[in-house]
Amino acid sequence: MAFKVAFIGAGSIGFTRGLLRDLLSVPEFKDIEVAFTDINEQNLQMVTELCQRDMVQNGFNIRIHSTLDRREAFRNAKYIFSVVRVGGLEAFRHDIDIPLKYGIDQCVGDTLCAGGIMYGQRGIHEMLSICKDIRETADPDCLLLNYANPMAMITWACNRYGGVKTIGLCHGVQHGHSQIAQVLGLKKEEVDIICAGINHQTWYIQVKHKGEDMTGKLLVAFEAHPDFKQTEKVRIDMLRRFGYYSTESNGHLSEYLPWYRKRQEEIPEWIDLGSWINGETGGYLRTCTEGRNWFETDFPNWLKDPAIVYKEENRSEEHGSYIIEALETGRVYRGHFNVVNHGVISNLPDDAVIEAPGYVDRNGISIPKVGELPLGCAAVCNASISVQRLAVEAAVQGNDQLLRQAMMMDPLVGAVCNTKEIWQLTDEMLVAQEQWLPQYEKAICKAKERLNNGPLLPTKNYKGAARIPIKTIDEMASNREAANRNAGESDKAKDRSPAGR
Repeated sequence: MAFKVAFIGAGSIGFTRGLLRDLLSVPEFKDIEVAFTDINEQNLQMVTELCQRDMVQNGFNIRIHSTLDRREAFRNAKYIFSVVRVGGLEAFRHDIDIPLKYGIDQCVGDTLCAGGIMYGQRGIHEMLSICKDIRETADPDCLLLNYANPMAMITWACNRYGGVKTIGLCHGVQHGHSQIAQVLGLKKEEVDIICAGINHQTWYIQVKHKGEDMTGKLLVAFEAHPDFKQTEKVRIDMLRRFGYYSTESNGHLSEYLPWYRKRQEEIPEWIDLGSWINGETGGYLRTCTEGRNWFETDFPNWLKDPAIVYKEENRSEEHGSYIIEALETGRVYRGHFNVVNHGVISNLPDDAVIEAPGYVDRNGISIPKVGELPLGCAAVCNASISVQRLAVEAAVQGNDQLLRQAMMMDPLVGAVCNTKEIWQLTDEMLVAQEQWLPQYEKAICKAKERLNNGPLLPTKNYKGAARIPIKTIDEMASNREAANRNAGESDKAKDRSPAGR
């Protein structure tokens, strides 16, 4: 089989190297074309060199076409993986640090809340430009496989305004599935699940073992688990109050809701610092920064390490390679995907991007009807969808009024801040991220005037309820194996042990 796969944001070592390994573990894909593109020449060069070394040592004759010209990379591509982070770690720091001045304490800040909304403003503007290049250069039936956050907002914008068939992919469902099996004392393959909702707020609405519904047994099982009862307090509390377990990790979930991070003194009650994903303030920013610093420093040693092995048993749980395998070979794949609703979940809006079960084969990607979510679960999702819709339209139009309304409607931002604080917060974030927000040129000029001329509301010198310093290179070098795992994994929460921290 000969077709072309392109990676945009290919300088992301974890996603690019892992997804390429997954793809080339499919026996039929030994003759595919591969193109990498990124705006960071150094990162692109390093990842290309490492992946090319892996391919050679695995016996492949494929030569990676690596280029800074994304249109060239997209030319005739049938599949494009997007793993971009617009603004990189520099913009990400603003997403975390500016909201802290207003008392908004985020663990991740890449999906909802103040950080996720601004991440969406940067990402949507650039992704629509990327979609234009895809339409003009790629295969007419090109499929965009989006791994970039905010998953729902990006996938929503690409499908509605980008004119490119886009599917959003996440590994959250797989993680929770493993946890459920663990607390029930079963193997993962013995537990049948159906999830439905929106990305990072998807619910296990069916959990069965040999045909028996296990949903009613989950709360007692999670409360009794020696690890999860400490590390997943938010998820367990949501299970207690809504009746269904959520796909997303403790730290992620805590910042999408109005109840768990609104009072500084209460945050430690709900989080655990054994791993960043359990709720650490700015935890994902820290671990990403450490990973990037380590890879750039230790890169020469990575080339000396053994190549990763392209074998079926080494494939990850990331959906991307399995979707392409199913489309190309006809082998059926079942997963949970982010798609435009179109009535799949009947009590969520048709235009929203939902996460639901799907089947893939040569005929395409099929999403069966789910029907209604439980009423409480739907209410939680609908609150977030309202924020997403406002944020998408704001990014597309460059409309700062809609952006401010998205901030106001966000559950955690609204729980912590009043309207005047939200207006000033938005001004600060727009000005700080000006270089990545050309659609807001006029609004940023006015925001600068307000910030320069005052009067300004007082802000806090707040560092967060649970901020951990970024490790130095020397500190990471004391455990090179852990540092390599952090830098090399797309899933930065895969290792949740204290040693992994």
